[in-house]
Amino acid sequence: MADKTNTSQGTGAAPAVDSPDAIRNVVLVGPSGAGKTTLVEALLVASGVLNRPGTVLDGTTVCDFDDAEIRQQRSVGLSLASLPHQGVKLNLIDTPGYADFVGELRAGLRAADCALFVIAANEGVDEPTKSLWQECDQVGMPRAVVITKLDHARANYQNALATAQAAFGDRVLPLYLPAGDGLIGLLSQTYYGYAGGKRSTSAPDSAYDDEIEELRGTLIEGIIEESEDESLMDRYLGGEEIDQKVLIDDLEHAVEHGTFFPVIPVCSASGIGTFELLEVATSGFPSPPEHRLPEVFTPHGVPRKGLSCDPDGPLLAEVVKTTSDPYVGRVSLVRVFSGTVRPDTTVHVSGHFTSFFGDQNSHADHDEDERIGTLSFPIGKVQRPATNVIAGDLCAIGRLTRAETGDTLSDKADPLLLKPWTMPEPLLPIAVQAHAKTDEDKLSVGLQRLAAEDPTLRIEQNPETHQIVLWCMGEAHSDVVLDALASRYGVTVDTVELRVPLRETFGGKAKGHGRHVKQSGGHGQYAVCDIEVEPLPQGAEFEFVDKVVGGAVPRQFIPSVEKGVRAQMEKGVGAGYPVVNIRVTLLDGKAHSVDSSDMAFQMAGGLALREAAAATRVSLLEPVDLVSVLVPDDLVGAVMSDLSGRRGRLLGTDKVGEDRTLVKAEVPQVEITRYTIDLRSLSHGAASFSRQFSRYEAMPDSAAAKVKSSS
Repeated sequence: MADKTNTSQGTGAAPAVDSPDAIRNVVLVGPSGAGKTTLVEALLVASGVLNRPGTVLDGTTVCDFDDAEIRQQRSVGLSLASLPHQGVKLNLIDTPGYADFVGELRAGLRAADCALFVIAANEGVDEPTKSLWQECDQVGMPRAVVITKLDHARANYQNALATAQAAFGDRVLPLYLPAGDGLIGLLSQTYYGYAGGKRSTSAPDSAYDDEIEELRGTLIEGIIEESEDESLMDRYLGGEEIDQKVLIDDLEHAVEHGTFFPVIPVCSASGIGTFELLEVATSGFPSPPEHRLPEVFTPHGVPRKGLSCDPDGPLLAEVVKTTSDPYVGRVSLVRVFSGTVRPDTTVHVSGHFTSFFGDQNSHADHDEDERIGTLSFPIGKVQRPATNVIAGDLCAIGRLTRAETGDTLSDKADPLLLKPWTMPEPLLPIAVQAHAKTDEDKLSVGLQRLAAEDPTLRIEQNPETHQIVLWCMGEAHSDVVLDALASRYGVTVDTVELRVPLRETFGGKAKGHGRHVKQSGGHGQYAVCDIEVEPLPQGAEFEFVDKVVGGAVPRQFIPSVEKGVRAQMEKGVGAGYPVVNIRVTLLDGKAHSVDSSDMAFQMAGGLALREAAAATRVSLLEPVDLVSVLVPDDLVGAVMSDLSGRRGRLLGTDKVGEDRTLVKAEVPQVEITRYTIDLRSLSHGAASFSRQFSRYEAMPDSAAAKVKSSS
């Protein structure tokens, strides 16, 4: 595997692969600041694609090329860089480590067949990374661990290794031991030196003999335990020296099947470990044909079986990322699962988010044909032209104007649909408005294009509060969205205070008199009505009862009174929120044979409702959500206390797995508008939550008073 003696540094050109077996799709995941982007630079240099590495500090890296990434000095989006190594094309998918951009991470996992978990030697493993490891474990995704930043002032490789093993399990074992300017291969017992930037081999220093013996024995036992040769362990324990080739073959087989997870120490600055990592990725990780395809359906929802990673099979590809530029246009990063993509051919584009995720997304279902534009293989923002793209590979397609992230591309004669990957739910609402009238039209267009790029961005036009609400993953995500609106689409927006859609209702029975009489020359306006208003139980909404006798209000104007009452209910009678849960009874009224009209009685109905409201107490109703928080056991108390402080009503807890608890509570919406930020801070990213509307209920007087005073 990575203990072989070949020292080729790559040819520098992208290999012209003609078989999916010669492709490896590897996603780099891990905490923010672990060095994923810098590691990609080092690997590109090691393979000869780059002459010298860029730096995050200078904004010159291949993968962090977006303006926001350069300014913030961190990845905010998924990026692809391809390199050749010993006849294999390695597609490296760099993903953000910050929690707000987990949508990009999910897309990267979908596009890849295996994962590199990157952790820094001066840091630990955060809770989101632990959770991600468990998710990968559930689906059997092959993984390796890379410990970076060996040259950091606070680097401690042994501590980082112990932390990784505690977080990921006892099948996480090192293949190498850092030593001086290089690594010692534990299987080959060879020292691989990187002094002067070139790789050389020699015998290890005898000072490391005891450590090598101990680590090598543990490694060999771990490999043998995963071997299909059941006699191997007995032979090893009996003192037989197992052939190194047998061990490497078993190691590669175990890594490929996701049952053994090698650890490779790497120093990106000096290049130490880069060649060894390339060997692990190309020799130990599976090729696309060895990775199971996602679920496939017809556009009508019928499962489609029998597809495989075959360049000659039916076309099946998926848009894993969409970017748009005012000058370049839309570019789609695509993973090809089956068939071959060729330029200037017409494909079918299927987007069926609603079928899988319901109406809570900003992506309308669509089925349409589009013509493939230019094909290219990206290295960051640089596009290298491609003549065709076979199954198993990733590419960029230009000018797909209708395809959105998560859409499926297939033959127009045989349309197919991939079940989209799980989209994280955006839970931070940000209310925005155009800064000026000239920005209003551009705002709509800009938001529409951003939603097509980013499935974790949900755009809501709230019909009650009349606000544009951007549902984001967190503050960093919202900052990137607003920055993109300004820099790419020239739209200046202002963030405004979020209005939660409250309701008003009557606290008791009351009567109201509505009199609308005006004389302005010619026909005047005349309408009088008397009503009685009484509260109804929660959920009854509205009832209108006619008890007029003797024709005091002519029959044709009774619906007018109801219409006027309903119009006033929409406007509110106290703090300006819609009125619900009332019964309005029309008791009496007066009309004029000439001056009465439909509009006059509508006005009178509204006036009567307002007068009735002034005669009794008007209560505010607030929306209450069912909140479910998945939290580590040791933080249950803190989370429950926090929810109680938000006027939450605790409903109970359920045990989930070995060390997690699901806390359920009913919490007013006004108390959880920023809960995604507060919970992340409280739990250090270890907890997650979901929310679902439950009902409206009366707001406490103290909270209602604050709302009314600000209205």
